Amino acid sequence: MSKRLTYGTNQGTATPESAWRKRKDAWEHLGYVLSEISSEYQKEERRTEHEVEAGRLMGLLAAIEPYWANPGIEYFNEVSRLMSGGQYEDAMKLVYQANQAFRNQTQYVDMDGHEGAETDPAQLGNVAPGHGKAQVPMVEILLVDNGPAEEIERFKDEIAEQRQHTDPFHYNFVVVPSVEDALAAILINPGIQTVVLTARFDVCTRRRLSSTLKNFIARRMEGYFQSTKQIRGLLDLENILDQLRPEVPVYLIAGVALESIAHEITGRFRRIFSRNDRMDLHLSIVSEVLERYQTPFFNALQKYAKRPGGVFHAMPISRAGSVQNSPWARDLVDFYGKNLLLAETSATSGGLDSLLDPQSSIKKAHELAARAFGSHRTYFVTNGTSTANKIVHQSILAPGDIVLVDRNCHKSHHYSLVLAGANVSYLEAYPLNEHSMYGAVPLEEIKGRLLQLRREGLLYKVKMLTLTNCTFDGIIYDPRRVMEECLAIKPDLVFLWDEAWFAFAGFHPVYRRRTAMTVAGVLEAELDSAEYRERYAAQQASLPEPGSIAHPENDQAWLDTRLIPDPEQVRLRVYSTQSTHKTLTSLRQGSMIHIYDQDFAVRNLNAFREAYMTHTSTSPNYQILASLDIGRRQAELEGYELVQRQVDLAQSISRAMARNELLGKYFKILHSTDLIPQKYRQSATQNPVRDGLAAWDEAWAADEFVVDPSRLTLDISRTGVDGDTFKHEYLMDGHSIQVNKTSRTSVLLMTNIGTTRSAVAHLIEVLVKIAEELDRKRRLDGRVLALGKKSATEEIPLPDFSAFAPEFSGGGGSGDMRSAYYLTYQDPATHFLSSAQIRTQLLAGDRVVSAVFVTPYPPGFPVLVPGQEITLGILDYMDRLDTREIHGYHQDLGYQVFTCEALEQVAAQQS
Repeated sequence: MSKRLTYGTNQGTATPESAWRKRKDAWEHLGYVLSEISSEYQKEERRTEHEVEAGRLMGLLAAIEPYWANPGIEYFNEVSRLMSGGQYEDAMKLVYQANQAFRNQTQYVDMDGHEGAETDPAQLGNVAPGHGKAQVPMVEILLVDNGPAEEIERFKDEIAEQRQHTDPFHYNFVVVPSVEDALAAILINPGIQTVVLTARFDVCTRRRLSSTLKNFIARRMEGYFQSTKQIRGLLDLENILDQLRPEVPVYLIAGVALESIAHEITGRFRRIFSRNDRMDLHLSIVSEVLERYQTPFFNALQKYAKRPGGVFHAMPISRAGSVQNSPWARDLVDFYGKNLLLAETSATSGGLDSLLDPQSSIKKAHELAARAFGSHRTYFVTNGTSTANKIVHQSILAPGDIVLVDRNCHKSHHYSLVLAGANVSYLEAYPLNEHSMYGAVPLEEIKGRLLQLRREGLLYKVKMLTLTNCTFDGIIYDPRRVMEECLAIKPDLVFLWDEAWFAFAGFHPVYRRRTAMTVAGVLEAELDSAEYRERYAAQQASLPEPGSIAHPENDQAWLDTRLIPDPEQVRLRVYSTQSTHKTLTSLRQGSMIHIYDQDFAVRNLNAFREAYMTHTSTSPNYQILASLDIGRRQAELEGYELVQRQVDLAQSISRAMARNELLGKYFKILHSTDLIPQKYRQSATQNPVRDGLAAWDEAWAADEFVVDPSRLTLDISRTGVDGDTFKHEYLMDGHSIQVNKTSRTSVLLMTNIGTTRSAVAHLIEVLVKIAEELDRKRRLDGRVLALGKKSATEEIPLPDFSAFAPEFSGGGGSGDMRSAYYLTYQDPATHFLSSAQIRTQLLAGDRVVSAVFVTPYPPGFPVLVPGQEITLGILDYMDRLDTREIHGYHQDLGYQVFTCEALEQVAAQQS
């Protein structure tokens, strides 16, 4: 007699940061448990344990599976029916087939038009590949409809009838009855590619959501669904969906005459259909997904590579001509493959287009990237974000302009400013001396500098603010607050956000709110509203007159107030540069420039074009361009899933570190409370992501700075080993674990969209081995480290930017690096001094001025720049620095500095 299984359904849904993992693990583990139950060798006691475990797993899946179409709730119910009837072996087969479908995310479809899993969930994955079968991708469509069940099923059947075996992909519907269910589905199911709304929906769910998911949804629904008008409710839901997943189109099926509501919802939905427009709805769904799937340049390159032809121009390697039959170079073909070399060309014909003058495939690829990243315009760059930064700076800045720059930004910005000839006003980030790293630039520092320049009558010369978002160590700004408050002081200020490490952020609902392009779009919409104008008028009535040289105290109120700009004067001119190759899919040096500039056409189009021509090769790498095209496609179709997964994997590392006593003995993950001083955080939580989606969302809405949860700073100070040694000798040489940045007391661990669970498990295993080795050495050496205290090295205060020498002052605390840089070309304007020689001169009261950039790498920002006065604090820092690669410093010669005679000559010319 079979034993009926029972399982709870009140566990609540999983949260987005764990749903993909818990669901996959539950299905896989259920298959194992059912195989154990089905085994004829299983003892009764053990069988009972497995039945209890199967019930627990089914309870978990009962809460999650309704928000997925594949295999979906009907398939789950079939498994449940079989298990309840004691048919464990049949249930196991279904679970196995479901797990197979998870692995390839495709479906075999009969070329005659009969699909293996469309109508009978028990047949999912049951059709084997063979004659007459085609394997196509599967996507999921969210249908929000609380109508009669039979009517919804009839609608799904009628849509299915529109499908053809030649469709490039197939889809199934996830049906939910309420707003809360719709938002839960769009958050925990990243495979949803389209939303179809009907006017028949409830606001609240009947299901039990997890507390963190319910709290997050409640936060995002605040202020919505207060009107009883049906149209208002539809618009509210569309608005929230657009905030969470803007890449997902929303269609509306209207139940009334379309003409009567069209004027109220114009531009809000991708398209509106009547209930009878089944074919048009199907074609729209397919067409829109294919639009995101387009890769115009990659497709053109593929076609070019397949065309026969002869090469009578440069590049002997083109079409593998110089290597394919060479006994000395043929291994290049063996290693990289023929397609790479077939695609090598310098031609701009045959659909390949020109990067410097795009008219066809590259132009279309740029337009698709602009849509994906929310910009007005996007440009591909094939020689890295260093070049992208140079292009933007040169297009905006002219000699004599003042630019405010984070002193710790990447060295490419500093070299860009030399080339542009702008006067540089360096901003100081808050120091983290204990961890030998810098944070980010506080807003009070930026506002204070702008107000100072206004008092000194130099605000008109200020052209741009350049900041790194996020920093190498994962510190993220609040771009909205920075831009609003700075524009309140300087309405035409141009912003360059270096998002080299942040290209992925635009594809996640929490990250997105801290990206430059998203914020620019939100600000543009809000500045146009009547409510915003009222807020501005009220604030202006309470602010005193701007401060002056005689009365600087007036500016204190401006510093203390959360400023908003004048909507009549402000111009949004926002640029971001992104290293696509760092955090999204692209070959090395693939980058993008995103532009949201209301004045681009009239103020910067020609200058940008010239700057782009200046720094872009006339022989760009077409493989890099193709990879950027592919990377954009992937980000639009599965970016949310991949970003959520990388965050989840990073947090699994953090949890493992916290739970393992041996790891905790030597290592510690630094969280928000360690990396961001309390005065820059309204939230009190140590790790907002760990505390749930709602806490994460709340902290990122309120705090001035937040920490990227996919980047983990591992404090190793208790190991007695410095960061550089730990990186090379323990991680890379000892276990082939690659990391990039270290400080004296830390190692930066970064997950990305390519990180796997096995890679995370390997890292944890390696860290345990290292901890065991350290423990063994401690016992053998008889040494006892003072656990909990710094033992690797003494704490070294991080040096602030000292000052530009008076000979290179640009006014208002800024400096003319260009003059200092080119002064080195005059022989003998410089000479080399050792650290000891410089110390002697400084202690004697003499000045010593750097002639070049001195840049430890990584992280890649200069400690000294041309024209900067060297201080004892800077020497102390450099002398104890453990970075192996320092650009601009000569191991044998020392520092290149200006001679006294050269400085006197510059001073004489100025007087």
